Amino acid sequence: MKLFDVYPRWQIEPVRAQGCKIYDKDGVEYLDFYGGHAVISIGHSHPYYVEALSKQLKRIGFYSNAVLNSLQNEYAEKLGELSGYPDYSLFMANSGAEATENALKLAAFHNSRKRIVAFRNAFHGRTSAAVQVTDNNKYKSPINEEMDVVFLPLNNNIELVKEMLFQEKVSSVIIEGIQGIGGIQVPNPVFLQKLSELCEETGTVLILDEIQSGYGRSGKFFAHQYAGISPDIITIAKGMGNGFPVSGMLIAPKFEAVHGQLGTTFGGNHLACAAAIAVADVIKAENLVENAAKVGAFLIGELKKLPQIKEVRGHGLMIGVEFENPIKSMRDKLLFEEKVFTGVTGTHVFRLLPPLCLTMEEAKEFLRRFKKVIV
Repeated sequence: MKLFDVYPRWQIEPVRAQGCKIYDKDGVEYLDFYGGHAVISIGHSHPYYVEALSKQLKRIGFYSNAVLNSLQNEYAEKLGELSGYPDYSLFMANSGAEATENALKLAAFHNSRKRIVAFRNAFHGRTSAAVQVTDNNKYKSPINEEMDVVFLPLNNNIELVKEMLFQEKVSSVIIEGIQGIGGIQVPNPVFLQKLSELCEETGTVLILDEIQSGYGRSGKFFAHQYAGISPDIITIAKGMGNGFPVSGMLIAPKFEAVHGQLGTTFGGNHLACAAAIAVADVIKAENLVENAAKVGAFLIGELKKLPQIKEVRGHGLMIGVEFENPIKSMRDKLLFEEKVFTGVTGTHVFRLLPPLCLTMEEAKEFLRRFKKVIV
């Protein structure tokens, strides 16, 4: 049997990692400024995290949600405190796409409506409903064409959103805290505030996708907190488990839980909870949200000084660096010559998503290597 070839892959095989560094099978060290799609939050192989997972595996690794699991309650309490949403409820799942699916479904259960509003250049996942609210037709197969989804422009036309919400019975509006795949596009705080007000007025459920932009990455626990709003549902994943597959939804008190509407085999299992609890503990103990804000502000400030760059966008350690020309050759040089992993969005934007434990020294080292390859 061979792998189904769906990914273009660099000819690099990481076999070990620590903090913000990755080591390949030949012992070559790389600076990790991508965190495996923003997944690595507290750093690779954090000793507290490794110990927590190892201890849990020796006790019990998995049983179903048909029985009690006090680790879920422990995690929910810690997440409520860290995030600033202690009065919300938690539903745990396995992936960002699954969190999106359940958020859209819960919204429709709540108000018995079908239409969904999403935003242009959005990305919310690759499963059946998630791909329909993702603004990229190449991800959609013929079986994904039945949902009623309208894509509107981000930031520049709240009146169009208002018209849609008041004229149509919209179930939910889904928006990213910061668009990742869309190019690190940051929603305007006023736009988000007005959107929240419109959803409240019309009984529309506001879903904030914080799968990539949440968990401290933006320099606040959630990126939407820059706008001072409280969404109805918040989806989380990626940095939540520091590499262990785990996701979830934070659900406002106005939603009623009904047995049988939502469910999952693996969601909230013992190992997933151990990983999520360890991540929450480290984020709090090491002040990683504050670190992301501080080091990210430094990076953004220094990048904006470089004359070759068209625009720098983002908050904290979620940064987009846009160039006038395609960046492929620069990215290749950065990876293969300067040994730095980064992400991209489209053909012109570097996407920087390093672990939240990134130090000032590592940020300066990245800038030194980056300046050597940009043209």
